[in-house]
Amino acid sequence: MVELDLQIPTAFDPFAEAKDSGAPGAKEYVHIRIQQRNGKKSLTTVQGLRKEFSYEKILKDVKKEFCCNGNVVQDKELGKVIQLQGDQRKNVSQFLISAGIVKKDQIKIHGF
Repeated sequence: MVELDLQIPTAFDPFAEAKDSGAPGAKEYVHIRIQQRNGKKSLTTVQGLRKEFSYEKILKDVKKEFCCNGNVVQDKELGKVIQLQGDQRKNVSQFLISAGIVKKDQIKIHGF
């Protein structure tokens, strides 16, 4: 008889290595979104900041810099989310980059 070495295919995750390494596709993004409220009113949300940062201090500086109100909301799925009044997407992204909190390629701006 002839012995055959057979390999049975198993479930293969092609992205398993990328999750562990610091590959470009595995980086954490900071998402800046705008939500339309009633009429002309809008709300800017910032999520995905690293947990070692103090959200309250970032919020305090952003509020003072751009003369808007805001708060930090704890979400079950998303973690802590910073909410700001008005359309502050470009302002917040420039602030985060200039403060050295995130790099430009880690920011995703969503909205119309």
